[in-house]
Amino acid sequence: MLDFNNLEVAFSSKSQGELRNAYVLFKTIKSPGMVKFLKGASNLALKLNFPIGWAVKPTLYKQFVGGETLEDCNKIIEHLKKFNVKATLDFSAEGEQSAEGIKATFEETIRSIDFAKGNPNLAYAVFKPSTITKDEILAKASEHPEQLTAEEKAQFEEYRERFAALCKRAYENDVRLIVDAEDYCFQDAIDAQTDEMMRLYNKKRAIIFATLQMYRHDRMPYLEKIYADAKEKGYYPGIKFVRGAYMEEERARATRLGYPDPICKDKAATDENYNAGVRFVMDHIDTFELFMGTHNEESNYLLAKLIDEKGLEHNDQRIHFAQLLGMSDNISFNLAHQGYNVTKYVPYAKVKDVIPYLIRRAEENTSVAGQTGRELNMLSQELKRRKVQR
Repeated sequence: MLDFNNLEVAFSSKSQGELRNAYVLFKTIKSPGMVKFLKGASNLALKLNFPIGWAVKPTLYKQFVGGETLEDCNKIIEHLKKFNVKATLDFSAEGEQSAEGIKATFEETIRSIDFAKGNPNLAYAVFKPSTITKDEILAKASEHPEQLTAEEKAQFEEYRERFAALCKRAYENDVRLIVDAEDYCFQDAIDAQTDEMMRLYNKKRAIIFATLQMYRHDRMPYLEKIYADAKEKGYYPGIKFVRGAYMEEERARATRLGYPDPICKDKAATDENYNAGVRFVMDHIDTFELFMGTHNEESNYLLAKLIDEKGLEHNDQRIHFAQLLGMSDNISFNLAHQGYNVTKYVPYAKVKDVIPYLIRRAEENTSVAGQTGRELNMLSQELKRRKVQR
């Protein structure tokens, strides 16, 4: 029976030392004031080129990152494999908005797709569209394409060519590729090309996956539109569900620029929207493939229940559960223990390049209601359980 409170299974992959280190880390980032201080200190250190890897690498980096390179990640890939958990490698460097930075990110993403080829322990590859162009080009092409200058149109076309090349490489390598969701101001252009790539490459199965941030109240109509288009044109959409990562910024921008707030009115509405999307895909699972990214226990229980209700195998290859490396192990490892398909998002990048990502993870753990408290409580209980067993 699936039980996310089974801590013996949840932490079966961690040694006593790793549990203690995780406990100290979550204890530290539970304080919003401490996270704010860490963010300020990290930004200053980066600006001054002050080496801080000695402090970051054994703490935040070790908890949430797989390594500096694809090859470094082999250790965590093999470790997860022992517990029936796959990896999804995510190049998480905050790329420079320069021609050189964009080129480097594009080439690394190609390498990650090649790295995943033929490896059954790597479930997906992934990329963030804004890392392969300049923010202002993507935003303008999404919101005011008619205002693009000739030079901007050329830059946007170069971005589209990079996007298409990544999808083509994934198709040739038979590697499922997730197109991550972005800020509202970028998303229309991303959606349009993701739809185009799904029509082109998902004729026999889902290779290209669109990401839907379900804190946006327009995502259910978009999902229904994808379904209708897929039925008409004969392809299999890949859908990744997340709740969303840019709520405060989105609301502030909508107020500042005077357009309707794109975000659901509250968390309850977001949860309802998310679960409605999951139910819709599962009701039409013969058309879709599903990647469900969430740390919400209720949503994970819901999908497991729907799999059983529809008489599907726990390891149906059309359906994957996903959580971030270093978070919600009680969900990931208990699902895997019951035979469901589970993948961990495993970021990788050099320490200095991944610090902004790590700070966001720390901020996420302080802002998500109860997340750090739950992690601390479970770690404490497991440490006590192991102490009693000695």
